Amino acid sequence: MTHPFLDGLPDIPDELAAALAEPLIDHHVHGCFTVDVGRAAFEESLNEASPDPIPDFMTQFDSQLGFAVRRWCAPLLGLAPHATPDQYWARRAELGPVGVARALIPAAGVAEWLVDTGFSTDTLCTPTELASWSGGRTREVVRLESLAEALLADGVDADEYADALRARLADASIGGVAGAKTIAAYRCGFDIEWARPAEAAVVRALRGAGTGRLTDPTLVSFGVHEAADAGLPIQVHVGLGDRDLDLRRVDPLLLGPLLRQPAIARVPVLLLHCYPFHRAAGYLAQAFGNVHLDVGLAINHLGAGSAGLLAEALELAPFAKQLYSSDACGPPELHVLGALLWRRGMARVLGRWVRAGDWSAADAARVVRMIGAGNATRIYRS
Repeated sequence: MTHPFLDGLPDIPDELAAALAEPLIDHHVHGCFTVDVGRAAFEESLNEASPDPIPDFMTQFDSQLGFAVRRWCAPLLGLAPHATPDQYWARRAELGPVGVARALIPAAGVAEWLVDTGFSTDTLCTPTELASWSGGRTREVVRLESLAEALLADGVDADEYADALRARLADASIGGVAGAKTIAAYRCGFDIEWARPAEAAVVRALRGAGTGRLTDPTLVSFGVHEAADAGLPIQVHVGLGDRDLDLRRVDPLLLGPLLRQPAIARVPVLLLHCYPFHRAAGYLAQAFGNVHLDVGLAINHLGAGSAGLLAEALELAPFAKQLYSSDACGPPELHVLGALLWRRGMARVLGRWVRAGDWSAADAARVVRMIGAGNATRIYRS
């Protein structure tokens, strides 16, 4: 059987190819566009770090991700591989946003999507739509800062906040929610006091917080501790992201004081994305029994170079501590490319090790199954 993700790759063992073709669990993802955002906004969404318009002298198609879109997504839309940007955009406009999503999403080969619903706009599909287009299922991941902001916007008093947050997280833990996520990276960085805040400190922070964007480190830390008390796996955005984070302050090594706390050690902690700190994240996964990681998001943006990232992720972190994710948000191209480039990169890296005799084909296939779905099934009790 031939697999498109193997095109051009040398001598991939059948056993490894078969494992790579199996359905994935994308343990961190967002919705895709369901409205026409226009070419300028589409190109902006191919740039993770900058919210600015693309300068007139360039196109975001001239990037690793842009080349991957033209190579791998163009055929799924009925175009030749490496179609020009203008040809690709014309076909995309002809199909419309939902038509593009319906054409691309199934090709990801994802059986389950764990959807961060805390970042949602009227431009993105619902988890139900994502499930229907993929033929898989979806589960929710609660974004802690968004939950806190919703409580404050609803008028919850500072003295009532702690109990209200606990009640929402308790409902989440028994209501089929897969886990919780903190975006401390965007709100305050990791170089904060991670000891569990006293409730009096929480009340004081709330009285100065207002009802807008939650950035107070006391409140961020409190949310993480309450999610751990509720028994929820905790996802932590690490590394690469929009430019409103300070990359110097989101090195996962700064999380050591949090990870050393017994209350946090009782639940899985999942370091998301991690690039360019993926080797540090690998050390933490080796050093702490409850720490796991993925290298999603960067896989898309590194495109043809993503195999090197996957090889580095496999250096130190135990294979039982690694998961697949795309962190796709917006263009459905990201949902399918995350999966295709992960499969292709793993085929290149593990295939080379098998050919050299360093790994057996059976072990390579087993590791693929662990990272592609098995580890997520165990951690999130899928």
